[in-house]
Amino acid sequence: LSSLAALSSEHDIETPHGVLHVTLRGTPKGNRPVILTYHDIGLNHKSCFNTLFNFEDMQEITQHFAVVHVDAPGQQESAPPFPTGYQYPTMDVLAEMLPSVLTQLKINSVIGIGVGAGAYILTRLALNEPALVEGLVLINVDPCAKGWIDWAASKLSGWTSSLVDIIMSHHFSTDELTENQEIIQTYRLHIAQDIDQDNLAHFCHSYNSRRDLEIERPILGLNENTVKTLKCPALLIVGDTSPAVEAVVECNSRLNPTKTTLLKMADCGGLPQVVQPGKLAEAFKYFVQGMGYIPHVLLSHLNSEPVPTASMTRLARSRTHSASSMGSADGSRSRAHTSSQMEGATGGPVNDNQTRPQTMEVSC
Repeated sequence: LSSLAALSSEHDIETPHGVLHVTLRGTPKGNRPVILTYHDIGLNHKSCFNTLFNFEDMQEITQHFAVVHVDAPGQQESAPPFPTGYQYPTMDVLAEMLPSVLTQLKINSVIGIGVGAGAYILTRLALNEPALVEGLVLINVDPCAKGWIDWAASKLSGWTSSLVDIIMSHHFSTDELTENQEIIQTYRLHIAQDIDQDNLAHFCHSYNSRRDLEIERPILGLNENTVKTLKCPALLIVGDTSPAVEAVVECNSRLNPTKTTLLKMADCGGLPQVVQPGKLAEAFKYFVQGMGYIPHVLLSHLNSEPVPTASMTRLARSRTHSASSMGSADGSRSRAHTSSQMEGATGGPVNDNQTRPQTMEVSC
């Protein structure tokens, strides 16, 4: 951790829409993209991503990339309160702040890792500036405009529906809130004490007021050149007991199946990057391998399997469970059952399979 801290630098970067606090780890390497992270509501880059990025296997991967962690305005550690009457940026504007940051850091392209609100913002960035975004890892992404605060408040009848309670119900299922006491206590205290509550309310209101992403699944030969959807490879991740499952499945149904993988993590709720950092690091490794980066990096617990096909087969060992548990998804979506289709879904050599819908849904 100390070596990582020594390689980190913090910057307050002026954009046309206000200042963003960013933390840069490492040095951009040649023409390689930089990993760009964006956290969810109630969190900052440290509480959202430190567990994952300090995990040994993730460090083996990130030695090949520089990393830029973005904190949403007013959400970073020790952020001053906003002045009275401050107009917080909309979700669209938060996305529009990012190209200026990348330009000032001399970054040409990114692989985004976003959670919840951060996943929405990075998806909006990729839709606005497709040349900037080479790939996206979207955890708990919700493409819809529906506000969760009203829904959460209705689920909390009998509770005092404080901002902290509502955000906790955004991150964790009802079962998690009652069963996993240690992590629940840690995050409840963090949300209540480490972030200015007015600043937090501003960010929550911005997320709750988001527009629908208005993305649509392309249909080959009909609208693949005109439809609005992500152009880059995308890895969608959700815990199998997460409150975000339906939203992530909905997002998956709107993306190009030849470029999208949906990974549903077993024994995992709303914070897979905290609860299952090993599985997420492994999935991220295969994702960037599929994009043509770090072809032979081996994770510490793997002695072989540098090839994405073998690795994804290992990750997909519970595909049957995943397919059945995704019953609320669009029934017409194909589920990959061959190694060649898995390669296709992760950006590897596909050739003859390229034209077939092949969204891969796996459970691990």
